[in-house]
Amino acid sequence: MTDTSEKLMKASTSPEKGRFVFLSAVGGCLAMAAVMGIGRFVYTPVLPFMLQDGTLNEVNAGFVASSNYLGYLLGALMAARAPLPGGPYRIFIVALITSTAVTFLMAFSPGVYWFVVVRFLAGLASAYAFVLVANIVMQRLAEKHSLHLFPIHFTGVGIGIAGSSLMIEWLGTSLETSSQLWIASGVLSLVLSLCIPFLLPPRKEEPPQASMQSAQTETKTKPLNLSAWRLIFAYGCFGFGYVITATFLGALASLTPELAPMKSLGWLLVGLAVIPSVFFWEKLGVRIGYGRAIAVACMLEAVGVALSVLMPTIAGLSAAAILLGGTFVGITSIGLVEARRIASSNPRQIVGLMTAAFGLGQMFGPSFAGYLYELNGDFMLASLVAAGALILAALLTIKRFTPA
Repeated sequence: MTDTSEKLMKASTSPEKGRFVFLSAVGGCLAMAAVMGIGRFVYTPVLPFMLQDGTLNEVNAGFVASSNYLGYLLGALMAARAPLPGGPYRIFIVALITSTAVTFLMAFSPGVYWFVVVRFLAGLASAYAFVLVANIVMQRLAEKHSLHLFPIHFTGVGIGIAGSSLMIEWLGTSLETSSQLWIASGVLSLVLSLCIPFLLPPRKEEPPQASMQSAQTETKTKPLNLSAWRLIFAYGCFGFGYVITATFLGALASLTPELAPMKSLGWLLVGLAVIPSVFFWEKLGVRIGYGRAIAVACMLEAVGVALSVLMPTIAGLSAAAILLGGTFVGITSIGLVEARRIASSNPRQIVGLMTAAFGLGQMFGPSFAGYLYELNGDFMLASLVAAGALILAALLTIKRFTPA
């Protein structure tokens, strides 16, 4: 009788567990679509329209993008080190709301400094949301021994990129200004954000004593070892290496009349390539080791970044978009899983520091590219330097990391 009741209990709890972990992963997916795919990256497909209607020029566009990445850097550092009043989940929801609000604010255009401030706030919100929701979802999946579902969380970046690109491609022909595209992007972000609390609901807060013990445990964790710092530095190189193409892909297409269809199509290809890539890199990471998988992805991305300027044709730009989308989110996903493995005693610290290093690298990329564009009239040199940074990231990660 006891055996029968145990079997019945397992049968009833197993589907419940499966539903919980799947909904957690889907909730994380929609959060990534809102704060990263739209809040963070929708600037890329809207930028050609901002350049076209004179809202920004290439130099100012790089400056505005860099302010976003500065906000991302500071947000990542704060999320990694600062206390979180109200708990990680509440701060995540605040960051999610902020990301949607500042997307709407981009529709106003009092001047370039307005965009600098608004995109800075967008970067701050997206970094906080990224670090916190990644840890929330990872923790919930790990508790149920379901970390194999974590790639679903990262498909949200591709879904957000592809969805917003399709929307901008569709609306771009009928709307008169880039401001209207920002309003449409804000509406899409809002719709996604409203779904998240139902899929990824808050859990009961720890009692104060448990919270205090948890905080004390965190402060007693071992310092990060050389493997952890190597991964963090590689992430910084990766941030610089991917960001120039990611920011100026539409602008690159705008430079040549024959490439005009790639203004939005290129970014759509990036988004579509992201979705299957996170599963591919997860499987490859399990098979050959996450460090080696990151190195392979960085080398492929370096090829894509170089192709974007060495082969200025629809085929070349399409290949560049697919290689970029097929690697950059996959690197992020398997990088965070590897970070959790090598610094399991304090995952929030290493995830935050990696995100900060990534933010530092990508903060310099757009301004660097913008000023070189002003000097040379193209993105050739900046993109080749970026490809070199990705090769360096590959060399740093090709060796197996050891746990801290």
